[in-house]
Amino acid sequence: MAELSPPAAGAANRDASPELPPRTVGVIDIGATSMRMAIAEIRGDGSVHPLDALVQPVSLGKDAFTTRRFRRSSIEECARVLQSYQRVLREYGIAADQLRVVATSAVREATNRLSFLDRMYIATGIQVEAIDEAEVHRITYMGIQPHLDRDPALASAKGVVVEVGGGSTEMLVIRGGNVLFSDTYRLGSLRLAQTLRSLGAPASKRRALMESQIRRTVARIREEVRVDTRIELIAIGGDIRFAARQLLGDWDPDTLARLDVAGLQTLVPQVLRRSVDELVQRYGISFAEAETLGPALLTYLMLARGFELDQILVSGTNLRDGLLHDMAAREGWTAEFRNQIVRSAISLGRKFEFDETHARHVAHLASKLFFELSDEHQLDHRYEVILFVAALLHEVGLFVNVRSNHKHAMYLIRNSEIFGLSRQDLLIVALLARYHRRAFPQPSHEGYGTLDRDQRVVVAKLAAILRLAIALDESRSGRVKEVRCRRERERMVIQIPAVDDVSLEQLAMRQNAGLFEEVFGVAILLRSGK
Repeated sequence: MAELSPPAAGAANRDASPELPPRTVGVIDIGATSMRMAIAEIRGDGSVHPLDALVQPVSLGKDAFTTRRFRRSSIEECARVLQSYQRVLREYGIAADQLRVVATSAVREATNRLSFLDRMYIATGIQVEAIDEAEVHRITYMGIQPHLDRDPALASAKGVVVEVGGGSTEMLVIRGGNVLFSDTYRLGSLRLAQTLRSLGAPASKRRALMESQIRRTVARIREEVRVDTRIELIAIGGDIRFAARQLLGDWDPDTLARLDVAGLQTLVPQVLRRSVDELVQRYGISFAEAETLGPALLTYLMLARGFELDQILVSGTNLRDGLLHDMAAREGWTAEFRNQIVRSAISLGRKFEFDETHARHVAHLASKLFFELSDEHQLDHRYEVILFVAALLHEVGLFVNVRSNHKHAMYLIRNSEIFGLSRQDLLIVALLARYHRRAFPQPSHEGYGTLDRDQRVVVAKLAAILRLAIALDESRSGRVKEVRCRRERERMVIQIPAVDDVSLEQLAMRQNAGLFEEVFGVAILLRSGK
């Protein structure tokens, strides 16, 4: 979209870097019912070529969705699986820096999740990330985007991407390649199965009980999606892939399949009337897959009915695909994904009636300063996006009150959602807005004191740069469009081309440069002209 500011020159140079040699990577997804590993080769052009895939059932969901606490036996079961995967990783020569291991809703909800994560590290030396909903949505988008790009017919529709997992249902709403909305619902196939088991419901009543629970979530989803144009339901997940294989036979998982809802409507009762043992024998699936199959397929069917659709699009992508595409992007954020984050931030700013022209210009200047000062701050390029978003939203607290607006901004941002940003990312954005004026960061401040040292340093560096960007648009005229920075002994000189009189900016800089001078140990000197 033309309205978005592009990444600064440093980002463009990064995209033009020479092609890298192929590398073999691994990703592991620790879910409610299984631990899945994918191994792939990422080639120099960024393409992903699968090499191997493994799956082992685990019992985490049964614990997390009943007692909210993992049994020791379940933890040790996962440790053994992870150790067996580690041996395969060694055979492929995959080092720790070419591996990513994530855990989703079951681990996220367990009260003893830290003990689980520690045990995995002690048993294998592998760091497991318990990723939040925002990170799941980001990774899902990374996985589904290549499929959407290959189907131009989807561009004019509103695509509702849904995955019914063991513990939760994830949803992304995409239109024209842009993410409009994302959310997570506490409706999962294993969670449903566990609820029915705890109620002791007879087989004849199970479908009606499930439908009553699913119907409430479908109503919420339909309300949030707003059916104002043609809807395409894009289903992902192992259960719907099973349905596609049964009903379509020759489906190529690398393509989006069109599944008739009528066919799914015939298959669902066939699955629901069979026991887990019968499903395993009839379809040759695992017990873990059989347990979740009926509730998941019923959920997809009711979603299709809720949107009055005749067909569902089925994608072969999964969380591991998203993780692999994320690693192919060199652990960073692509220009397109950056734009998704920025669009979401702008939508949030508009909700709080921000001064959009000023906010965009400050964000543009902050991005310029980030790349000009890269030798000083030594931060990863992904933090440019964090800084850009904070610059866009630094004044949203004015929606509440002029007084203490920096504190109000922190509260509003921290209690909102920005697509693509994890809760930790959002906390950093909120803190940058908190420190765009007035006090310097202090350990006693809410949120800041919970950060580790590296994160505190990031906040201090970015807040210092943000204050400089704000000072450069003190006139709110947008007249400062370019900046050049160079180090002269103990001073950092900021040159402003094409502006002759910078007296107003110099005054503002004297008031705003204190944090930069404290963090980086150099004074700021502002100069006009070439």
